[in-house]
Formats: sequence, C-alpha cells, structure tokens
Amino acid sequence: MTSQAPTFNLWPDLGPAAEVQDWTFNGASTRAMTHCYHDYPARMIPQVASRLLDAYGADAKVLFDPYVGTGTSLVEGLVRGINVSGTDLNPLARLIARAKTSRPDIQAVDGQLARFDRFITRQRTAKIALPDAIDGISRLDFWFKPEIIKRLTELKTFIAEIEDEAVRLFFQVAFSETVRESSNTRNTEFKLYRYEAEKLKTFTPNVFGLMSTKLRRNRSGLQEFLTNMQRFTHRPRADIYDFNTVIGVPGDKVAAASVDMVITSPPYGDSHTTVAYGQYSRLSAAWLGLEKPANVDRALMGGIIGKKIPDFPSAALNQALGRIRQIDKKRALEVASFYSDLQDSISHIAPLVRLGGYACYVVGNRRVKGVALPTDEAIRCFFERFGFTHVDTFHRTIPNKRMPLRNSPTNAAGRVENTMTQEYVIVLHKSPTASGS
Repeated sequence: MTSQAPTFNLWPDLGPAAEVQDWTFNGASTRAMTHCYHDYPARMIPQVASRLLDAYGADAKVLFDPYVGTGTSLVEGLVRGINVSGTDLNPLARLIARAKTSRPDIQAVDGQLARFDRFITRQRTAKIALPDAIDGISRLDFWFKPEIIKRLTELKTFIAEIEDEAVRLFFQVAFSETVRESSNTRNTEFKLYRYEAEKLKTFTPNVFGLMSTKLRRNRSGLQEFLTNMQRFTHRPRADIYDFNTVIGVPGDKVAAASVDMVITSPPYGDSHTTVAYGQYSRLSAAWLGLEKPANVDRALMGGIIGKKIPDFPSAALNQALGRIRQIDKKRALEVASFYSDLQDSISHIAPLVRLGGYACYVVGNRRVKGVALPTDEAIRCFFERFGFTHVDTFHRTIPNKRMPLRNSPTNAAGRVENTMTQEYVIVLHKSPTASGS
C-alpha cells in the first residue's frame, strides 16, 4: 500500500473539470460510502466536491469546510488521504459529520447489529416508563403518537448501552432519521409542519423496522468507506468544530496559511426565509440529548438584522439591494445582514488559505422581491479583496430539486416565488503574491 494515490477518482465517469463542463450529474448516485447515512437540507452532492478535488487538489494535504453541514466535502477529502476539518453551528449536523468521518471497527458494528436484531425480536412484557416531556420539544404528544414514544424510548436506551463511541455514533445517526420519519412531521418539508388529522388516522410507522433498514443501508456504506480508506498507510485526520466563522476562527483549531483547499456550500440566505436548519433538526436533536438547536437559525448568517445597508465591494450586489430597498426597506435590511455576515465570514476564512491554495464555494442565487441576488459575484468580490483571483465559475442545474420549486419568502400566506434551480461553483486561487486589504 502507498500513502498517497493521486490518480484516485471515486466517480470515474466525471472526467476532469477542465474537460467536462456538465456539472449537473443528472442520474448519478449521491449515496455512495457514508454519504448514505442521513438526509439533510440543501446538501452539496459528493460529485461536486470530488471533481473540485481532482481538478485543483492534486497536492492538497489539508481541506477545510467552514459550513460543513453533514461533511460531504470531508468524506471526499478523507478518501484521498487528505486531513480534513470543518465547523458548523448545528449540533445535529456535527453529529452526522462525525459519524460519516469516523472509522468504527466493522466487527464491533456487526456485534451491535446482532444485539439489535435480538433486541427488536424479543417478547416485551415489562412496562416501560414513557417520558412526559423531552427537553427541546414542546408538546411531545403533538409530534409523536404514544406507541412511537414508547419504541423510540426503547431504542434510545439500547443505544445508550453501546460503549464504543464510534459505534454509538453509527447507531445515533440511524436513530435520528428514524425519529424524524416516525414523527407526526411532514417529512417532505424542512420546517416543522404536522400531518393533517386525516393522515394521522392511518399513520402507523414501524419504528423498529425503520431503524433496522437504515442500519443495514448505513452498514453497507460504511464498509465501502472503510475499504477506500484501507488504501493509505497513514491515517488522515477528521476534526469537527462548532465555532462561528462570522465571529472568527480560533488559531489553535485552524491556523493561518495552513489550508490547501476550502470546499464548501454556505447557506443561500437567512434561515427564516430559506432553509430552517434548526427546525429540521429540532426533534432528532432533542431525542439525542444534543444542545438545543432552537436558536440555530438565529445564530446563522443573517439571523440578526442590522440597522443599515453597508456599501459592499460588489457593484452588482449593491444595485440589487438598492432595488429591494425601493420595494421593502425592512426586507432589504434582512438581506443585507446576510451578506454582511457572509463577508465577515470570508474575511476570517481567506487568511487560512496558504499562498497558492484554492477556495471553492457552491452557492445559489436566490430571488427576493423579484430581484435576483448575485451571490456568486459577491463571493468573488469578497475574496478578491484578500488577493484571490477568480479561476472560473461553473454553472450547474439542480436535478430532482432538493428544495421546493416554490416557497414563501416572506412567510405570508399566498405569496410565493420560484426557488433556485441553478447553482454556481466558484473557484478562486490565492496568488503567491497575495496580500489582504
């Protein structure tokens, strides 16, 4: 075995970015390896991170993702022997990312799977004490039927008895999806919406069956991931943090000029009108005993509204904000607050990249009040202030949309706009002569 395998390509049909301009990847499987572990809103698909690494990261040894989500870019870096790290404010996202980048002993996993099979098939005669409430969930019986609460409580007890942390993470991820799919929540929505009364009459999910199916699916993905990791004599690191890049980056976590590549997909806008990550995660996080995600959406970019619209180093962004302001001043302030936070975040990320390194951002250009917001152009301008040069911006159509085709950007009944069907993959290079402004 060798310590590096520069020609490795998990997705051999994609070709290098310079030769293949189709970034849609329509029909491609996005669930290889541990990418299958858990659904999550607006995920970056692994093919995008993979192509960026193959095109620009041949010599990369360190990758950082400042909005790591569930760790798609980290998994793609690990299977290339790269040390990876990322940060996210959502505790459930961090748990999933840790699970996806962990390498539990497969025999230990199989041992617990055998114990789980015995557990779900045993005859149950003893009464189980049901929780009256779970911290982080108001009105537990509103979101879960009594029999579901009982089964989830049994599963939680089972998982708590697993001593091996990596194996316990493996089971917790499957439990998280089981919680969501057995709740009274409409699973096609990212926000919390209860099923209609008529639907709930016949809604009888098989909790143990759901959990068992997810464990088997994830076990197959884990085996594929571990097989790929066997190619390396060294053990690449994976670190998941919880710091907020809008505020700063702790030097003891990620040092200045230490990163070869940034590959990330930041939020496309403020959470209350795009994707409410905190709402999506609330039920699972509460059952898992994670810190409350209730304030996650407020802590994310644009969660706190500023009092004035800054003058950004992007003429296109300033023009778009001006148009929105003419229609709705309050909404313009909300949008500007998101871009102000994004700019602050980039000001802390840019110094982390070494001279000659790359920053790759995958974003969508949303519309507010009918005005298209040039997020790709704004990110380009933000980075150029720190000596980065624009390499290229690749356009990709989002197949099988991961967000609703229409949404209510103001949360006002009956007022909807089309959501994004295009993403932009922005590649920037930090010139060896770069200096920040």
